[in-house]
Amino acid sequence: YLCAAELLGFDSFIPPFVTARGKEILKGVNYASGVAGIRDETGYRWTLYSYGARKVAVSNIGLLGCLPEELEVFGRNASGCVDFINNYVKLFNDKLKLLIDDLNINLPNARFIYINQTSISSGGPSPVGFTVDSSCCITSDTIAKGQCRKGEVPCNNRNQYIFFDNFHPTEIANMATARRSFNAFLPSDAYPTDISQLVQT
Repeated sequence: YLCAAELLGFDSFIPPFVTARGKEILKGVNYASGVAGIRDETGYRWTLYSYGARKVAVSNIGLLGCLPEELEVFGRNASGCVDFINNYVKLFNDKLKLLIDDLNINLPNARFIYINQTSISSGGPSPVGFTVDSSCCITSDTIAKGQCRKGEVPCNNRNQYIFFDNFHPTEIANMATARRSFNAFLPSDAYPTDISQLVQT
């Protein structure tokens, strides 16, 4: 959440988990993959807690069935996305939200919050100013399928696009997500509080 760090006023950013060591973890780490480290097998949540982390924002998985790559492969349902994929995402996210309650109950003085990517990204691109929900570049259909073709120039109006390639949001889309994670626009955007309230407690 680089953009969220900017909203919090940080001028330097947290390191990726893979390179963070010792007390660096107390300042926060970037897992850079959807909800990595929350499972019991990985133990990251216990490591964070044992190092003193007490305020943690956990993001759920967004609407993977709305990624341009999935739309190319499976086509759109009436919802505009690939419903069977989003149904699996919902199953995971529902259990993750329950886990947040469990962590808050069982880890003394800890405050875990749930950032709801599904809520934040619902409603299509236009409410947040986007006009295009396809990728901003010509994507490869061979090597690195779905990513921008090597040597191709991406679109010059990236601020209108949600996706840079068939998987990755543009910077402006990430910033919109960070703003709603920081100050929830809807009650469903974050649970039990948003990031701005988390840092004040």
